[in-house]
Amino acid sequence: MTDAARMVARIRWQAEACRELGSPLYERLLHCVADDVLAGGPAADVLAGHENDPGPSALALRLMGAVHRLVLERRAPGLALFYPSVGGAGEIDEAWPALRGVLAVHRDELRSRLDQPPQTNEVGRAAALIGGLCRLVAHRPGPVRLVEIGASAGLNLRADRFRVALPGGRGVGPADSPVVLDGAWEGSLPPLDGPLEVVERFGCDTSPVDPTSEDGRLALTSYVWPDQRARLERLRGALTVAARVPAVVTRESAGDLVRRLELVPGTTTVLWHSVMWQYLEEGERTEVLSRIDDLGAQSRDGSALAHLQLEPRRRTPSADIEVLVVMRTWPGGEERLLGRAPPHGVPTTWE
Repeated sequence: MTDAARMVARIRWQAEACRELGSPLYERLLHCVADDVLAGGPAADVLAGHENDPGPSALALRLMGAVHRLVLERRAPGLALFYPSVGGAGEIDEAWPALRGVLAVHRDELRSRLDQPPQTNEVGRAAALIGGLCRLVAHRPGPVRLVEIGASAGLNLRADRFRVALPGGRGVGPADSPVVLDGAWEGSLPPLDGPLEVVERFGCDTSPVDPTSEDGRLALTSYVWPDQRARLERLRGALTVAARVPAVVTRESAGDLVRRLELVPGTTTVLWHSVMWQYLEEGERTEVLSRIDDLGAQSRDGSALAHLQLEPRRRTPSADIEVLVVMRTWPGGEERLLGRAPPHGVPTTWE
């Protein structure tokens, strides 16, 4: 198989993933992009030089995010007619000629943006984080320090200010929150009555985004699939929360952050990450886990530690890959499988 054929196969894989995750628009457009690459069209020109990009780098989503940004900036009016994120409602099958034109006209700008990692600061993944925190404080009451590696814009560092709405008027989080996660939990629900108090919130990212800036808001919105209105609504609500609730996201690697992380007496430090582990090199993964073990060995009842994650993994070596909610707590180092979720987090099914 040639390098170009491998790239086309990865684009088609992403198209099918978009179909499975509820974006018929991206499914259709990405298959057309793949066909255009094979035909030597504008898509081939834009993507030239990226034939050997690894699958986890999400080349197809980087391309579509760069295109979506042009639409959001009102610089691709023909394509906007098909993008619900800006009010478009045209027939999906008619969208490709407009996208092909955008690829041709904005070739150089799109190529320059392909080097930027996707910034899918998916707010729906907060459903897993909030439930994990509820389980934690039910057994270890007290203030929480929330730390996130691969935090992007740090939207989910404000997860305690989001609302998980449950049947019968029940729920977790402020009733007047601009972020409402409807239908977010299934299965054996986490405890609802434990007080959740986040006293510190910080994280890191190698390319952090400022959610309070216009450029940051555009970047985050561009990576949400334009025909997924619920995700767009959650993001817009989270941007409102971010403007009210400060959180620090530093430009550094996961390894650098955990290396300097220390426990604080009187609190539980929760190290959280979601669908980012795959982007770390093996050596950095080992370093992060080693430092977590070191911190766990230092933990006491008055300065506890939890490692909470929503990541693709296997329950057993021979099992299929699932996106699982797993939490390990110290003192003790016990690891528990709490639930599972789709990649965008909603619904999270608790076990």
